[in-house]
Amino acid sequence: MTAAADVMLRNRDLDFLVDHRGFFLEFYDPTGKRFGFPTFPYHCAPDGLVTRRQLRAAGLRPAGQPVVAQILWRHRKHRRIAYLYRRDLAKPKRQPTDAQLIAVSKALLARRTCPTCEQVKDYYIPRRTGECLDCDGGQ
Repeated sequence: MTAAADVMLRNRDLDFLVDHRGFFLEFYDPTGKRFGFPTFPYHCAPDGLVTRRQLRAAGLRPAGQPVVAQILWRHRKHRRIAYLYRRDLAKPKRQPTDAQLIAVSKALLARRTCPTCEQVKDYYIPRRTGECLDCDGGQ
C-alpha cells in the first residue's frame, strides 16, 4: 500500500483517541497489521469508501475492483463484517436488455400459472404442492 493510500485510510479522530488519549479500539487497524486488511469500527469508514449496499442504493456496482478495506463490529456476540469499495472506481449498474426483461416476465408468469387448472393466480404457486390453493384443497 502506498503512503497516499495509507493517508486516505486514516481517521483523524480515531488516530487522536489512540495516540494521545491511550484508547484501545478493537476494530481500528488502518494499516492492516492486526487483521491483514485495513479495518475500521462501525460508522467510522473513511470518506470515499462504501459498502456494496451503498453502491447499489446509488445505482452503482463495484465493477471488478478489489475490496479496499473492511468494517468489523460485534452483534449479539458474533463478529460481523462489511467489505468496503472505492466509490470513485465504481461504475453505473448495467441495464437489462429488452429480451432479458421479457424472459423474466415470462418466468414470473409461469410461477403464477397452476399446471392443474391452468389459471393464472395473483400469487406464486407453492412449490411444496406444485398446484394452486384451489386445486390443492388445503391438504
